[in-house]
Amino acid sequence: MRLTKLGHACVRLEKDGRTLVLDPGSFTEPEALDGADAVLVTHEHVDHFVEERLRAAAAANPALRIWTNGAVADQLTGLGEGRVHRVGHGDTFTAEGFEVEVHGEWHAQIHPDIPLVGNVGFLVDGEVFHPGDALTVPEREVGTLLLPVHAPWSKTGEVIDYARAVGAGKAYALHDALLNDLGLGLVERLVGTLTKGVDYRRLTSGESVELG
Repeated sequence: MRLTKLGHACVRLEKDGRTLVLDPGSFTEPEALDGADAVLVTHEHVDHFVEERLRAAAAANPALRIWTNGAVADQLTGLGEGRVHRVGHGDTFTAEGFEVEVHGEWHAQIHPDIPLVGNVGFLVDGEVFHPGDALTVPEREVGTLLLPVHAPWSKTGEVIDYARAVGAGKAYALHDALLNDLGLGLVERLVGTLTKGVDYRRLTSGESVELG
C-alpha cells in the first residue's frame, strides 16, 4: 500500500489500482480528490471537509463513494442513493477494496465554551490509523499512526504521550499546516526524540512512502 501526504490533514492510500482519500480539507490542494475511488471524512471542520469539493468530485465520478459521520453526511444529501454512508464507532466496512474499522466518537475539546462535534477515526487494512481531530487509542495493534502534531486542542506533550499509547511502529506527522519552519523543526525534534521506539517522520506535501 502506498501512502501519500497531501497538505494539512489529508492522505491518499493506493493499492491494487484503487485510491482511497482521507480528509481532503481546505488546507489541501483540490487535486487531492483526482482519481479517488472512495473518500473517508473524520469530521465536519473545514480543514478536513469541504462540501463543494466533495460534491464536485462526486459529480465527476459517479462511482465515488463516501464514508463519514452523521454531521458530514447530513451536508451531502442529494448525491444519490448508496453514495454517502454514515458510520460510527465500532463499525467495519469495505471501501473499494480497503478494509476499514471505525474508532472514536468525539472531537478533542478545544475549550469548554466551544461545543464538541463528532469525530470518527479510521483504521485502514489493519495498518494505517487516521484519528482525525482526536487522540483516540484503538483497542488493537496499529502499524502506522497518522499523528496530528499541532492543533488548537493539543499540546506537544499530549501528542508524544498519544504516540506512545498507540504504540505503532511508524508514525507520520499530520495536521501541521499552521506551523512555520521553526515550529515544524521544534516539533520534529521533540516528537522524534521522545516517542521512544516509534519510527517518526514528517512527509512533505506530495511525498509518498510504501507500507508493508
